[in-house]
Amino acid sequence: MLHTGTMTASDASQPAQQPSSPPEVREADRICERLQAVQQETSRIVFGQKQVIRQTLATILAGGHALLVGAPGLGKTLLVTTLGTVLGLDSRRVQFTPDLMPSDITGSEILDEDASGHRSFRFVPGPVFCQLLMADEINRASPRTQSALLQAMQEHRVSVAGTEYPLPRPFHVLATQNPMEQEGTYPLPEAQLDRFMLQIPLSFPDEAAERQMLLATTGAQTEQPQTLMDAASLLEAQALVRRIPVGEKVLDAILNLVRNARPETTQDATLREQIAWGPGPRAAQTLMLATRACALLDGRLSPSMDDVAALAQPVLAHRMALTFAARAEGVQIQDVISRLLQQLG
Repeated sequence: MLHTGTMTASDASQPAQQPSSPPEVREADRICERLQAVQQETSRIVFGQKQVIRQTLATILAGGHALLVGAPGLGKTLLVTTLGTVLGLDSRRVQFTPDLMPSDITGSEILDEDASGHRSFRFVPGPVFCQLLMADEINRASPRTQSALLQAMQEHRVSVAGTEYPLPRPFHVLATQNPMEQEGTYPLPEAQLDRFMLQIPLSFPDEAAERQMLLATTGAQTEQPQTLMDAASLLEAQALVRRIPVGEKVLDAILNLVRNARPETTQDATLREQIAWGPGPRAAQTLMLATRACALLDGRLSPSMDDVAALAQPVLAHRMALTFAARAEGVQIQDVISRLLQQLG
């Protein structure tokens, strides 16, 4: 209630009292400061990939999994190991090969015999029982092994011999793919690609970043990342992401962007001829969560239209396909998404 009375001289002599922030705002400020420190610490180790770091952290904050696509030597492995250390997570790495079996990832039962001769089966957990898993070159494993990992990603549990074993919380998978070499690989089907919240492309660093990289990584000593968070604080940040409000303008932009990317619902005749199939509702859900996460990484408590534009490519690129006629004309997915963004204004 506003006070409309006249201020007395004694009131004027007292220092003005600043209104205290609500507890939710103070909690958000504390988490934002910690997340900005996480970005700075990760950028201190991984050079020239600030946008990749931001999008990867947004994926983790949104509670999802990411697919890192880039040429060898761009720091994909270093990024995952650094994030595991900085976030204080139990991280592991699996190198995918064609002969990798599902049990090599999920774990298996072995037959134990005690001193009295009694035999029993004991479950030995696989590397998937961690908090941050790097699936290196996931497209080199057989579809059977890929399916075992993707099932664990979706259900957050593993079923072996009729018994279910829950995975740790949080649990995130950062998979990598090498786009330059496809011989002897098993490309992920479109339905499995949809399980990844973001497909994050890695490009070569600029000259200044590459120079800094050479000086920092070829000496007698190398920098080591510091731990700034733990699993409990990460879960707290993930819960905060889902409480961040989204304005009607941003909500409408997300809805229009996804619906216009489908040939069945777009009003653009050109896009209808170029798009073979478009993104499902999971793309809109991903955009809602990822824009909130990006806002939190910037210290904001509400996403903006710029967040939608920045995340459109990594969210939609692996959830769309072009018609044969569009590919014959040299049209690329990036061109279609740029056209969609132009329609948003």
